Amino acid sequence: MTAGPEDPGPRSLEDPGPRPLVERIGLGAIALVMAGLFGTLGAAALVSGEMFVGVMAGIGALMTVWAAASTLRRG
Repeated sequence: MTAGPEDPGPRSLEDPGPRPLVERIGLGAIALVMAGLFGTLGAAALVSGEMFVGVMAGIGALMTVWAAASTLRRG
């Protein structure tokens, strides 16, 4: 298949620009909810004696908070 005049060709991989503030806040809020769930899971696992699951869930919570902060900061 050949590219015609109406076909712009492959999409550019350039940065599309910053996300709107509302979108960044929404994504950050979703990430914070997920981090809270990970934290709750980690606390429950540690209380019940599941050290590995508790530590992994805690790491997941920290990584999710980091993702939320980078989403808000990326602007």
